[in-house]
Amino acid sequence: MRNATLDFGCRMSDAAPYLGPLRAVVDEFTLRTGVTVDLPTALFLRARLAGLPRPGRTSAGGSCRLLRTADGWTAVNLARPDDHASLPALLALLDARDDDLAGGALRTTAHRLADAAQTVGIAAAALGSARGRRPPVRSVPQGERLPRPLAGLRVLDLSALWAGPLCAKLLGLAGAHVTKVESTVRPDGARRGNPRFYRWLHEGHDSVVLDFASGALAEAVDRADIVIEASRPRALRRLGVKAEEFLSARPGRVWVGLTGYGRDDDRIAFGDDAAVAGGLVGRDAHGDPVFLGDALADPVTGLFAAHAVVRSLAAGGGELLCVSMAACAALLAGSGTAPC
Repeated sequence: MRNATLDFGCRMSDAAPYLGPLRAVVDEFTLRTGVTVDLPTALFLRARLAGLPRPGRTSAGGSCRLLRTADGWTAVNLARPDDHASLPALLALLDARDDDLAGGALRTTAHRLADAAQTVGIAAAALGSARGRRPPVRSVPQGERLPRPLAGLRVLDLSALWAGPLCAKLLGLAGAHVTKVESTVRPDGARRGNPRFYRWLHEGHDSVVLDFASGALAEAVDRADIVIEASRPRALRRLGVKAEEFLSARPGRVWVGLTGYGRDDDRIAFGDDAAVAGGLVGRDAHGDPVFLGDALADPVTGLFAAHAVVRSLAAGGGELLCVSMAACAALLAGSGTAPC
């Protein structure tokens, strides 16, 4: 994964004050697996390949905005076409004029704006709202332990976009056999992004497309040793897939659940707004917050997740690993110097 010829310049220098805990995570991952992780590549390759600008109060990808409120700041992320369709409903909740989200934000509080956006299905977070709420990775014992090496184990990647696939990539580099699974009706949204970055994430992996309603998903899960997913637990249960049953069926299995705020919290999150929730932001010349990197909570979470898997396997597995994007960001933010 190392590519010393890539120069990420100011992007890396912006993030450097916060990366101490992440460096410790990737160093231990390397010690356990022999796979060297180049942090600039892992964190900033997508931005470089896509030619994304250095972010300010609009994210590098352009979908997320940091809005000043009556008492602070909130990130609102219109990441999907449906989010734009939901914007009038959000404006109505805020008693804001048409197309004046910034004006409506100034007349309300940071938490009320975030709650209103989440009510209509838009990812949003008040700055620093996830600080101190939960650990980045919460391990729940669910099955018998059986220590075994990662090499040759079957990883089923049900996730999409960036965090889960990065975790799967690292496990594949360490010798696991990775199969990426997509739904016939809902392919990975990352396919609409930069094709070179998508290939970088998934090269060397098998890829299958399944009709989830047919029962094929449950069959694929049953053959796996490690499952990576980023879905609401109830959505998978409706498809006949339960993490607890997967873990108890065979010793040594590991289930990785990636969420914005924890498996017990249904709030929507993407990388930029989850980073803001954790307080992982930069500061401009006036001390006001700006986005740091490109959807930074995404790759950070993928690195934490891969590290958690190898640690779990060394201890015998039998664990449900609950990885929170906002909590991963919060741990890094707490190690830096920028106030929230």
